[in-house]
Amino acid sequence: MDNFGNLLEGFGHVLTPMNLLFALIGVTIGTAVGVLPGIGPAMTVALLLPVTYGLEPTQALIMFAGIFYGGMYGGSTTSILLNTPGESSSVVTAIEGNKMAKAGRAAQALATAAIGSFIAGTIGTLLLALVMPQVVKFAVSLGAPEYFAIMLVAFVGASAVLGSSRIRGFAALLVGLAIGIIGIDKVTGQQRLTFGVPQLADGIDVVVVAVGIFAVGEALWVAAHLRRKAASVIPVGRPWMGRDDWRRSWKPWLRGTAFGFPFGALPAGGAEIPTFLSYMTERKLSKRKEEFGKGAIEGVAGPEAANNASAAGTLVPMLALGLPTNATAAIMLAALQGWGFEPGPLLMEKQPVLVWTLVASLFIGNTMLLLLNLPLAPAWAKLLQIPRPYLYAGILFFASMGAYAVNAQPFDLFLLLGLGLLGFVLRRFGLPVLPLIIGVILGPLAELQGRRSLQLSGGDLDGLVGGPVAWVCYAVIALVLLWPLVAKLRGRGRAGGDAGAGGTGSGGTGAGSHVPTSTEVPA
Repeated sequence: MDNFGNLLEGFGHVLTPMNLLFALIGVTIGTAVGVLPGIGPAMTVALLLPVTYGLEPTQALIMFAGIFYGGMYGGSTTSILLNTPGESSSVVTAIEGNKMAKAGRAAQALATAAIGSFIAGTIGTLLLALVMPQVVKFAVSLGAPEYFAIMLVAFVGASAVLGSSRIRGFAALLVGLAIGIIGIDKVTGQQRLTFGVPQLADGIDVVVVAVGIFAVGEALWVAAHLRRKAASVIPVGRPWMGRDDWRRSWKPWLRGTAFGFPFGALPAGGAEIPTFLSYMTERKLSKRKEEFGKGAIEGVAGPEAANNASAAGTLVPMLALGLPTNATAAIMLAALQGWGFEPGPLLMEKQPVLVWTLVASLFIGNTMLLLLNLPLAPAWAKLLQIPRPYLYAGILFFASMGAYAVNAQPFDLFLLLGLGLLGFVLRRFGLPVLPLIIGVILGPLAELQGRRSLQLSGGDLDGLVGGPVAWVCYAVIALVLLWPLVAKLRGRGRAGGDAGAGGTGSGGTGAGSHVPTSTEVPA
């Protein structure tokens, strides 16, 4: 009941003309950037971060949350109409959504995506309000060794789960950790990795890192693969759903929500895994399996619900533990640090108005998104006709302005270009960006908690292993790191067993063997 009382108080704060205006601005910008391929909410929040330092933190966070949710909505539009996901979490939606659009059912696909996102976002936000205070109570009881272990789980999870290989994930993480330790060591006062450049003594601002890696890196990547021709978009009328569409969609919406929220709340859980699991589940449970691969509405409804429920789940570790599980949450966490707040369990204790106003604004933003997306889906589709050179020239302009505004130093523009080239290289070699951003933000915090643990134990390594929570974290890390080796050994064992079972007896042909004829010899 206390949670609901705090939530009602949050509604009292958010239902003011200015806060509602910032929520509307956030969801509108978020939907627009979600529609445009390659311009996600993380890049947008990074670009707007310098601008918001003049705003009230509550208003800026309300706008960022609107951009975050709006990006999830908008990503489905481009997936369905263009078969080009605006967000990685919308990849699964494109499988059936684009087939529906080509079959003349784009309106129904957009409608089930928008309504499913609304239902999942509302349920997910309600679960956020219920779960987050309990997680905070648990987090307050943890010490430095436990926090260090939890951050190691975030590092390993983000690096091992994301990207095309674990080596690439860990390489990106190490680059991020190296960027994060640039500057003066707070304990010894020694300069680290500054190379005698005085402007690096205070470290590299997270805003410059985020804008460089996301905005400039993406612009350079698109310039290297530029298509000057605007995309041809499938025309769509006003989204609507028939009775049969409603009957086929409501269960996938609920199942997708059940998949999305827990995965979003896990460190490095993300939205990609639950959307894929939701799609596979709907394919297995559907009574019309023959429609899958040809435009089944369940294949749009479930993954889109999982996508938005996962977005709500992401805010649980961000607000309760100070752990970001995706790039947008990482930059929002950097914004909290920039305003002088301490992310983690004490945030709710010291800034309850800020936290509960943010949670209440998610309900408001979710409703606004439904009202925006249902009637305006055809208008959002026209954004895809903007020529790429104009679009990315504007992004580079705002990226440069934002980076310069942080410290008003020309040196930051050179840093921005260098980080943009680094972002280009990451994309060229398939390295995921999120581990790098998490390394930059959580690296200094993990170093602080690790040093604190060692100081308490007099330098003994046993100090890094605290209570049961730390043991569980290290067990999870060992499982994640060793699982591929175990799976490989099990696979070899099975292969050996199968070979033995199907092998020959005393030199003769086994019962299960087959001697190919001349017509069966492979070419």
